[in-house]
Amino acid sequence: MATRVWDYLAEYENERADILDAVETVFQSGQLILGDSVRGFEAEFAGCHGAAHCVTVDNGTNALKLGLQALGVGPGDEVITVANTAAPTVVAIDSVGAIPKFVDVREDDYLLDTRLVAEAITPRTKALLPVHLYGQCVDMAPLMELAKEHGLVVLEDCAQSHGARHHGRIAGTFGDAAAFSFYPTKVLGAYGDGGAVITDDENVTARLRRLRYYGMEERYYVVAVPGHNARLDEVQAEILRRKLGRLDSYIAGRRAVAQRYAEGLADLTGPGGLVLPSVTEGNEHVYYLYVVRHPRRDEIIERLQSYDIWLNVSYRWPVHTMSGFAHLGYQRGSLPVTERLADEIFSLPMYPSLPRNVQDKVIAALREVVAQL
Repeated sequence: MATRVWDYLAEYENERADILDAVETVFQSGQLILGDSVRGFEAEFAGCHGAAHCVTVDNGTNALKLGLQALGVGPGDEVITVANTAAPTVVAIDSVGAIPKFVDVREDDYLLDTRLVAEAITPRTKALLPVHLYGQCVDMAPLMELAKEHGLVVLEDCAQSHGARHHGRIAGTFGDAAAFSFYPTKVLGAYGDGGAVITDDENVTARLRRLRYYGMEERYYVVAVPGHNARLDEVQAEILRRKLGRLDSYIAGRRAVAQRYAEGLADLTGPGGLVLPSVTEGNEHVYYLYVVRHPRRDEIIERLQSYDIWLNVSYRWPVHTMSGFAHLGYQRGSLPVTERLADEIFSLPMYPSLPRNVQDKVIAALREVVAQL
């Protein structure tokens, strides 16, 4: 059987009764749109973050887009972020008419290099958008100091960091708002698309609720534009309510897989060898992905296919090198660390229900392949 970086079938088998009960609960409720399941999940998700408010939306991209709009980011504003992220981070910035401005990342943890942010700020800068990548948090203290100094808003991209902590504080509770994705592969994943924004600001919350519902506060009456149809489905909300109670166990499962990789691959590290994930001091990693590096990455991936192991690269093309963002004017070489990492990183299978024998297969195959290089 082929081994891939993610699979949900074993988890579904374990949770099938609860997932199907969630669907039945919604279908028997008499309300299929913005009902008790959405309201309940919003309250519970906000509560687990100690946040005052949560507004759910239909996907993580719209969580970012509507989050930016609710914070007042619009045409011509600059938003500082990174290029080693999933394209939706930057698509969301572009979709509100703002201008993405990229800074490089750190070599060890692949996260935003906060030392470079100050020099990237201009009079047009409106927002900072740190990406908590692969399951651990950006160093938020210096970013919040810069935001306060320059009057900037901060929207955290938490699509990959459900439950991650930074010096004991949970991801998503540092900035003015935080956007989450519940795409099925995420640490907290739905059985389809979903997203949310958390915030302590009542005005931002009110704008978010209008933005996701055509600009309406009451049915059929638009009070403000722009507006969107961006509501989280009741079925996904109810499934997420059930899964939220298991978030800690999902994280524990991911950490156990990560520990087994670390032990099984430790002696492959060293100059010119495999580079395993680095956990930054003060961070509690949740391992959305288990990302390793090797200078002969492509050769390794190709050879592993003969073992029926098919791996991903997240992300092979930094956003600033994509033709769709050529209009931003970045040239190859402008973000040297980001570009170097993109040539070397690849992801090993990572999900809580990853069978032990499959993980052993990956470790053994990777050891053989690396030894042959």
